[in-house]
Amino acid sequence: MARYFDVHPVDPQPRSIAQVVAMLRDDALVAYPTDSSYALGCRMDYHDGADRIRSIRRLDDKHHFTLVCSDFAQLGQLVKLDNSAFRAIKSATPGPYTFILPATAEVPRRLAHPKKKTVGVRIPDSAVTQALLRELGEPLLSSTLILPDQAEPMTDGWTIKEELDHLLDAVVDGGDAGTEPTTVVDWSDGFPDVVRIGAGDPTRFE
Repeated sequence: MARYFDVHPVDPQPRSIAQVVAMLRDDALVAYPTDSSYALGCRMDYHDGADRIRSIRRLDDKHHFTLVCSDFAQLGQLVKLDNSAFRAIKSATPGPYTFILPATAEVPRRLAHPKKKTVGVRIPDSAVTQALLRELGEPLLSSTLILPDQAEPMTDGWTIKEELDHLLDAVVDGGDAGTEPTTVVDWSDGFPDVVRIGAGDPTRFE
C-alpha cells in the first residue's frame, strides 16, 4: 500500500516533505504534483525506478525520461547547452516546459535515449515539487502520470492512491495540479522543435 501525504499546495509541511524524501532515499517510487499535472518520480540512482515507471505507463525504452531540477545550475550539470538554448531556456524556467537536450556524463546511460543520448529536463514552478527537490538535494527521475488507457494525466491525489495503491510507495497530494502535461521542446539538434503542446506557451519557441 502507498503511504498518503496530504500537503499544502503553497506552503507544504516540512515534516511531510522530510518523510517523503526519506522514502525516496530508500528507493521509493512516488506520485507528486507539479505545475502542470501529477508525475511519477524517484531518485536517479534507483536502478529499478525507471523500469517501474515504464511498467505503470507501458512505455518502451525510447521514452524520454525527465530529470526534474530545482534550479538552472542543477539543470546545467545534466545537459549540454549552447548559448541560444541557455538564454531561451533560462527565460522560460521555472515553468511548465520540458526540454530535450544531449545528456552529459552526469546522467546514467540507462536513463538517456538509447540512440540519441538525450534526456528531458525541467524546472517546475510548484512549491511542493521545489520543497521535495530542496530536501532531496538532487534531481528527480520523472515521467508525467498518464495511464496507458488515458489521454490526459491524472489530476487528483486521492484517485491516484486508489488506482495505483499497489504499484506506488507514496502519493503526495498537493491538491489540483492542472490537467495538461508540459509543453515539450526538443533542442537536441541545436534549434527548438516543439514536439508536444501542453501547459506552457509554445509560441516563444516557434
